[in-house]
Amino acid sequence: MKINEWMTVRKSGLYCVPGDFYVDALRPVSRCVITHAHADHARSGHDTVWCTKHTADIMQIRYGENCFAHVHALAYRQAISIGDVTVTLYSAGHILGSAQVLLEYQGVRLLITGDFKRQLDPTCEPFQVVACDYLITEATFGLPVFHHPPIEHELTKLLTSLQNNQDATHLLGCYALGKAQRVIMGLRSLGYNEIIYYHGAMHKLCQYYAQCGFALGPLEPVGRRDKKTLQGALVLAPPSALTDKWSQGFVNKIIAMASGWLSIRARSRQRRVECPLVISDHADWDDLLATIQAINPQHVFVTHGREDALVYQSKKLGYTASALHILRDEEGS
Repeated sequence: MKINEWMTVRKSGLYCVPGDFYVDALRPVSRCVITHAHADHARSGHDTVWCTKHTADIMQIRYGENCFAHVHALAYRQAISIGDVTVTLYSAGHILGSAQVLLEYQGVRLLITGDFKRQLDPTCEPFQVVACDYLITEATFGLPVFHHPPIEHELTKLLTSLQNNQDATHLLGCYALGKAQRVIMGLRSLGYNEIIYYHGAMHKLCQYYAQCGFALGPLEPVGRRDKKTLQGALVLAPPSALTDKWSQGFVNKIIAMASGWLSIRARSRQRRVECPLVISDHADWDDLLATIQAINPQHVFVTHGREDALVYQSKKLGYTASALHILRDEEGS
């Protein structure tokens, strides 16, 4: 069978015909392999799922114990059979538990990266290069304008602002899953040992990371605390909370945000971000190209982002390439 006969795009997402399962289905399905626990990839309501243990745990934290009927928790590099297809998960370096999915069928190897990054991150296993014949890669930041500097460089800007504005509360917008914990670990590695406060939406996830052995240091939820008393403190919150009623109680606040989208300065102005930090949990343009060349597939399929630019550049590098139009929301950018 040709690759487009055994892997197809349906209304519910990417579907493997001989295995009768989806990968990161867009809606509840009977059988689904899940790359990681961000909501645009991990939906509640599937019957049977295959994923890493961390992904299964986090899904239950976010959606409840009954978010799926059956789960098969897989270790990295553990090969299993689903129908006539061999499935193996490899680390993606995106967040805790994130995986690439290698499918092998009739001698053909297809790799689905899911979301991934190449920068080192102490909160998850590093990205692993996996040889394949066909590659399906994300392209969230698939334009040359996107360049993600070392996280230490960006966090140093935040620490400088904290030092220079000790009468202000710094509100840092970052995603609750993966980004928040990575930022906390990065700050600790740079010697910031003060209490870091956080929005209640981050509580269970930070607890889970701590239970998994990550040294997050002193943390406290904002809770019912008088927000006027947090001058000089750093407070982490989901980006949406920076503009809602929750943030109004803080006085003399400085708005910061950690996102790969802030490579575009207009994004900072639009969101009134005073301390923009270009910190992303996705591969930037250079790492997308480097990954394609390291894997060296016969054909590159591009999805989830700036598809046309990466398809064009892949062709310039000598690969056959095409776009897979699977629409997703943005989480964890």
